[in-house]
Amino acid sequence: MEIVIASQKHTKYAQIISKTIDNSANQRGTGIAKRTPEYIEEKIKNGNAVIALEGEKFAGFCYIETFGGKNFVVHSGLIVHPDFRNQGLAKKIKTKVFKYSQEKFPDSKIFGITTGLAVMKINYDLGYKPVTFSELTDDPEFWKGCQTCRNYDVLQRTNQKMCLCTGMLYDGKKKVKKEHPYNSKSLSRLKRIKQSLFLKKKEKNKKTD
Repeated sequence: MEIVIASQKHTKYAQIISKTIDNSANQRGTGIAKRTPEYIEEKIKNGNAVIALEGEKFAGFCYIETFGGKNFVVHSGLIVHPDFRNQGLAKKIKTKVFKYSQEKFPDSKIFGITTGLAVMKINYDLGYKPVTFSELTDDPEFWKGCQTCRNYDVLQRTNQKMCLCTGMLYDGKKKVKKEHPYNSKSLSRLKRIKQSLFLKKKEKNKKTD
């Protein structure tokens, strides 16, 4: 398995990357925004993506974006092809893109939003901590990316303060405590509470319509 910084020669994988992300969104039914092949190709050409390959076969992908004058860096589109799941590949890709971000944007805070417990655990292991959305970028370009997610109405209803996704932030300028209060069980419980809260609210709104 080869995990490398994507370059021009990898643009041929843009279509399958987009399709894999779309399929995963449909299967999970929550928390994944769509990415077009053209959008993914742009990230690859700009040297802001990491791709995993087994020979010539696509295995996984993740890309980098900057917001707020490069004060914030976000890792998006983390995906592993079904043929290569349950092998720890997601964590390897995430670790690669995390270290690459630190090298390329050393003064930036790194953050992400996700509904996936596995991704939350990976972020936690890398030193991220759960935060409120107010601690993330207020750059409207970032939040536009949520428009293709089926939970976008939740984000709108809360005036962009919270959603089913959990915000997680890594600030290299701050020392991270060795034992953070958010362990795997805490993250799992946080996810369940948020899902229950918004699903109940959604059902209530349906009854009043």
